[in-house]
Order: sequence, then structure tokens, then C-alpha cells
Amino acid sequence: MKISHYFELETHVTGGIRESVVHQRKMLDRLDVTYTTEPTLEADVFHCNLMGPRSVWYATRARRRNVPVIAHTHVTAEDFGESFRFTNALAKPLKPYLRWAYGLADALVCPSEYNRRLLETYTDAPATVISNGVDREKLAGFESLEAEYRDRYDLESPTVFLVGHVIKRKGLETFVELARRLPELDFAWFGPLDRSLKGRETTRLIEESPANCTFTGYVDDIRGAFAAGDIFCFPTHEENEGIALLEAMAAGKPVLVRDIETFSWLADGEDCLKVSGADVDAFEAALERLTDAELRDRLGSNAARRSEEFSLETLATQYQSLYQEVA
Repeated sequence: MKISHYFELETHVTGGIRESVVHQRKMLDRLDVTYTTEPTLEADVFHCNLMGPRSVWYATRARRRNVPVIAHTHVTAEDFGESFRFTNALAKPLKPYLRWAYGLADALVCPSEYNRRLLETYTDAPATVISNGVDREKLAGFESLEAEYRDRYDLESPTVFLVGHVIKRKGLETFVELARRLPELDFAWFGPLDRSLKGRETTRLIEESPANCTFTGYVDDIRGAFAAGDIFCFPTHEENEGIALLEAMAAGKPVLVRDIETFSWLADGEDCLKVSGADVDAFEAALERLTDAELRDRLGSNAARRSEEFSLETLATQYQSLYQEVA
């Protein structure tokens, strides 16, 4: 079996989508399939990760040639807003476009059950939930970087941290306000700033953040973030899954999340702490609870065990089954 595993705009798109594609290709390397990263219809399955115009062009022609099309649903109108400059304006017209584009697929791959339910409002194309997964090999040896990264960014334990692009949708306002309310704690957001792509409100929040709130920008070894951070605080408002969350769990870090539908699979008080709605007071109280080292250790250990079901080894067979089903 040969797969055309295509990622449109591969040299330009970063963040969670790129990480997911990297994970998928590592899983494909484990399977008894041949794949190319080039778009081609000389394949048994055309699998696209971003439904841009070129992917749509190939998908349309694949259907004419009876080549099955699989589309990943990384992008939705719901999580597109509050990201970068102009994304709010584009989110509304994006939805009808995605309804049409995803409708070209014979099968959809959704990274979470929440994402699958959301896609039911877009198209009736069959959908399979396969997590983006967590690459444990990428995190190997992260503990050895603790001293280096704490020293580099002047962080003291317990450090509250987040990993990923700095965008408002991920709870930037809450993160900065928590730092302002808890000056005795260090806060660090590890990830690209991309200031030229940020809206005025996002830029203002970054520039006016308190002294104990560090925005590191791009880091050369993301393992350093998980080494220097103690409490993974993820107050995101909308998420399709959250690879950085899975990575934090795999690293044995306690996680604090906003109680949104995406995270319904997490058990509050067992493998995370959850905060309902937009209550910053409740986030503050939760962080104060997490200054207890014993609670951090218990939640972190439980999170690490829960993350095992998202390993790439476990997920690879799900792709094999899907390819066999559509081919």
C-alpha cells in the first residue's frame, strides 16, 4: 500500500499542526506501508493535513479517479479566531469553505472526540478519532536541562508554565493576570512570539505583563521548558486537542486546565485540576493549591500514567486500520 501523505504549506506552518504531521510520519515509519510526502494520485490513499487550495485540487481529482481521500481536521473556524492578526475576520468565511473542503474527503481524522462532534456540524463524511499523540522520544532526557533553563530565564520552583505559540485564544489574558495576582510565583510561556503577526490586544498583554511573567520566545530545545516548568497552566478557551498538554503529562507535570469540552476526558482531582468558565479567582485558588509539592507529585504521576494511551506506538495501528478500511 502506498500513501500520499501531503502537508500543504509545510515549510510555513508551525505549531501543533506541524507537530501532528511529524508524529503521523513517525507512526507511518512503524507500519508496513510506503508513503511519499509529495502530493500524487499515483497512490492507494491521498491523505492531506491542511485543506488549502492545492489539497482541494488534488482531492477533487482523486475522487474522479476513485483514489480514497483522508483529510485531517486540524483547522476549524472555532479555533481559528483569537489566534493571529486578521484571523477573527477570516474565521466566519472559513467555516463554509471548510464545510465544502472536508466534504470532499472519504474519511476524516479528528484529533479528539470534541473535534469529531464539532465536525458533525460541517459535513457528514465519516470521521475517526485518532489523537495527535505524544512523542516520548522527543522528551527523553529533559530532566538534565533543568538547571540550564532555570538559570537562562531566572526561574525558581514552583514555576507556572505554558508551551506553544503565544496567542490570545490559549488564555493569554488569564495567564498574565494570574502572574500579576501571584507575584511570589514565576510564570513562563515558552514559544514563538511572532510579534508582527499579533493583534494590538495580544501585544499589549505581552508588553504590560508583570516582571514575574516571562515570554521566552522560540526555544532551541523544547525539552528545556518541561525541565524548568513545574505546573502546566493551560487556560485555553478553544482547543482541538493540545499536544503540549499531552507532552506535559508525559513529562509527569501536574496540569491545570479550563474546564472546556475538549478536556472532558481528563478527571478533575485525579490527573489534573479543572477550573470552570472564566473565573480568574478559581484559577488563582487552584494555583495556590498546587504550591503543595505532594499534590503536584500525585497529579503529575497520575498524568504520566494517563498519557501512556497516547503514545505513538499505541496509535500507529489505528492508522493502519483506517488505511485498510478506505483503500
